[in-house]
Amino acid sequence: MLPMLLGVIGLIGMMQTYITPDMLSKLFGYGLLADIGTGTVMGAISSGNPAVSYIIADELLTQGVTLYAVSAFILSWVTLGIVQLPAEASVFGVRFTVYKNVLTLISTLLVAYFTVITLGVFTS
Repeated sequence: MLPMLLGVIGLIGMMQTYITPDMLSKLFGYGLLADIGTGTVMGAISSGNPAVSYIIADELLTQGVTLYAVSAFILSWVTLGIVQLPAEASVFGVRFTVYKNVLTLISTLLVAYFTVITLGVFTS
């Protein structure tokens, strides 16, 4: 278990070093569904400390990325994690890990969409 945990920590560190907000911002701007999908995928790949996701999200917003994409990015950063899948599967079992990640993926897409809709209703 310890070697796998160290490997996960190492992968997270490398992802935070090599994937910058500028690189991420170039992937967005291709429509609502594409932005939500891209935000979800990029957040799932770029897993790490949740506090870091807020800093990256702020940078993405200042670079013109839609709130849909940023919401999906933050949600998937915190809840999904491609990097920690092997560790989750070894601790919780493959079946639980698959169910958890599929349900989390669906809820991330829905929550990202409805977050922006809700903010639009209450701010106007």
